[in-house]
Amino acid sequence: MKKLIYLSFSLSLFILASCTKDLTNLNEQTKAPANVPAGTLFSNATRSLSDPLASASVNTDVFRFIVKHWAMVTYQDEVQYDFTTRFIPRSWWSIMYRDVLNDLQNSAQLITDDANLTDGEKANKLAIIDAMQVYTYSILVNTFGDVPYSEALNSTILFPKYDDAKTIYADLLTRISADITKMNATASGFSATEDLLNKGSMTKWIKFANGLKMKLALTIADEDDATAKSAVEAVSANAITSAADNSIFVYLTGSPNQNPLYADIVTGGRGDYVATQDFVDTLARLVDPRLSKYFSPNAAGLYKGGISGAVNSPQSDYSQPGAKVIAPDAGNIFMDYAEAEFYRAEAVERGYSIPGTAAEHYSNAITASILYWGGTAAEATAYLANPAVNYATAAGTWKQKIGTQKWIANFNRPYEAWTELRKFDFPVLTLPVAAKSGFPNRLTYPDTEATTNGDNYTSAASKIGTDKVETKLFWDKF
Repeated sequence: MKKLIYLSFSLSLFILASCTKDLTNLNEQTKAPANVPAGTLFSNATRSLSDPLASASVNTDVFRFIVKHWAMVTYQDEVQYDFTTRFIPRSWWSIMYRDVLNDLQNSAQLITDDANLTDGEKANKLAIIDAMQVYTYSILVNTFGDVPYSEALNSTILFPKYDDAKTIYADLLTRISADITKMNATASGFSATEDLLNKGSMTKWIKFANGLKMKLALTIADEDDATAKSAVEAVSANAITSAADNSIFVYLTGSPNQNPLYADIVTGGRGDYVATQDFVDTLARLVDPRLSKYFSPNAAGLYKGGISGAVNSPQSDYSQPGAKVIAPDAGNIFMDYAEAEFYRAEAVERGYSIPGTAAEHYSNAITASILYWGGTAAEATAYLANPAVNYATAAGTWKQKIGTQKWIANFNRPYEAWTELRKFDFPVLTLPVAAKSGFPNRLTYPDTEATTNGDNYTSAASKIGTDKVETKLFWDKF
């Protein structure tokens, strides 16, 4: 033991003797980059936005349960509208502000300061980043209502105020309009490796930005029809006009860049996600060719959905997400042709000056969705010939027809499905078994806002009426 102690002591003396007096270099991170490239920050922000929108994790994305596309086998908390046990509003809020908006802002600052970029390239990159910020802020407003906006990304303001949701939306429309004018298809933008949505195509970004303006405008159409009409008529022709224009985040087959659903369900071994009876029965009744794409048959070879909020056991009795849904390299749609055509159908019905009929755009949208999911043109034609689907004979008002078909087409885009469901109020969904609240028209503010930004939180909660999930947003008029 004495020899070991002596050896240790001698070694320590040797190390001390060999050191310089200046120890400040020990704080240097030799393996960490001094600066993160702007393109990398943009890519990371895009990935950070895509993952929660695509995820099945009950810690993040609960919208599949809200719109009754999916049910659970055993654990019913989130299905029954318990969104606070696992701090879901906190997670969603943090991702959007910290991981997405903050990285986008830092990327924009680096691009602004880069003297090596041409004017055209700089303008394109900044416009793309701003369009993605607009997209992200719209998600925050549509999720919570009034949120921090004008002071949100100011690092010198520790307790940002909440801006009025309607005022934010007006500014988002102004911003995306400016972005459209700045985008130039003859100049370059982000490289194909940096741009995970459109692979460096400025033509596709221009279509995306025009489509985003149309989306924002139609979201508020029941609140401000004049503004929506003007905006939609200005951009409809320049938005997505074919599947070739789709903006899709495509995941890879290899870890860690796989589809979150693959990571959650296949790698994670989560077998407790099943189809809902509401959704499966609707698809079956309409003889929808997407049923076999969305879900796999149960152990008996049948398509069967579970009851939302109830124990659905054994799992083998129920249909689970299909192979295309949980493929490791599946894509996550940010905007596509089906979405754009549904917008055009809605615009025609609202009396906006849009070429074509509502029936034509409605049929184009459904066909595009069926083809995207691997169906055939013949299947789409047969489906649209069904009197319960055909625009001329399907039941209900135009809101019911378009709303129901958007609910179906937005499968695997649960946040979008939730937004459109609140806007159209169709289909009419029953509450899950043992629901802990009424239908969620929003998420409550994160618990951390009440404790760390209390005055602003209290003011915002009071202004919108009450910080409950049933409280409607400003644009949700009916």
